[in-house]
Amino acid sequence: MIKGYHGLIMKKYEELREREREALAKRRADVAQNAPEILQVEKQIASLSMELAMMNFKQNINHEEAFAKLKNEVLNLRGKRMELLTTHGYSLDYLDQHYACTKCEDTGYIRQEKCTCYKKHLIEAYHRTSDFNALIKEYTFAYFKMDFYEDEPGPYPISPRENMQKILEGVLGYIKSFKETTTNLLFYGSPGTGKTFLSSCIAKELLDAGHLVVYRTADGLIQNLKEVKFQENKELLDLLLHCDLLIIDDLGTELTTDFSKVELFNFLNAKLLRKKKMLISTNLTIENLKDKYDERIYSRLVGDFNLYKFLGEDLRIKKNHERTRKA
Repeated sequence: MIKGYHGLIMKKYEELREREREALAKRRADVAQNAPEILQVEKQIASLSMELAMMNFKQNINHEEAFAKLKNEVLNLRGKRMELLTTHGYSLDYLDQHYACTKCEDTGYIRQEKCTCYKKHLIEAYHRTSDFNALIKEYTFAYFKMDFYEDEPGPYPISPRENMQKILEGVLGYIKSFKETTTNLLFYGSPGTGKTFLSSCIAKELLDAGHLVVYRTADGLIQNLKEVKFQENKELLDLLLHCDLLIIDDLGTELTTDFSKVELFNFLNAKLLRKKKMLISTNLTIENLKDKYDERIYSRLVGDFNLYKFLGEDLRIKKNHERTRKA
């Protein structure tokens, strides 16, 4: 599907242009029926404008005088056109081409560079076809409940609830300063303590703010890196490398091979060098990470990420017990 994103976006631009062509044709038909004199003036303007253009190629004695006279006629006709449009209750741009994006005129490009609106359509195309859609609908701050976290410290230095309050404070600050920061986040802790839930909450907020957030499980990322390497999928690599935030969920659950370690290190390193932000979650402890991955990956994870340890019981089990009790 990744290779089709550019095609989907270009199709979207074509649909925008076609919709406007049809709308403009209807507007012109309306004017032709109710105020045909406006179109007559437009024809005169077009004809004289063509004469002006041709006059630039002609060499004669009275060139400047004739050019000025013709230009004045065009200006007068444009004034007349504006007056007629206003008199008949039309806006001054009623017969102009309208664009959803005036910068690129709905082409997606300004010269050779992608327009800022291209990214907006990429976000829409990606998430329209992404499995992440279901996750960000259910896992949002609106459904985030502190009540599920224990208020007593138990075996921990602080209570799981107090710990989560501190994590939440850090995360909300991260979202607020997202444009300015280059910080990466590493969520680690036991299964079911809210790492994926909070990752999704962050993603939802950033998506709503117009940022491109890409979600991958660790295994999915490795599969993508294989596709990049062996199928030379440059569009996929561009998406993974240059998205505003890449969420890598469940690091440590992927099949670990020499290939996966090398490709994972190269990829993480490329992201870090480009200062492209990541959020990684794992059920592994810091010591487990050191055992599972080589020193290079481990040093990147603990040295280039802000670490957040999640405490408490498995919330999935706790919620299930709560549902059973109420039933």
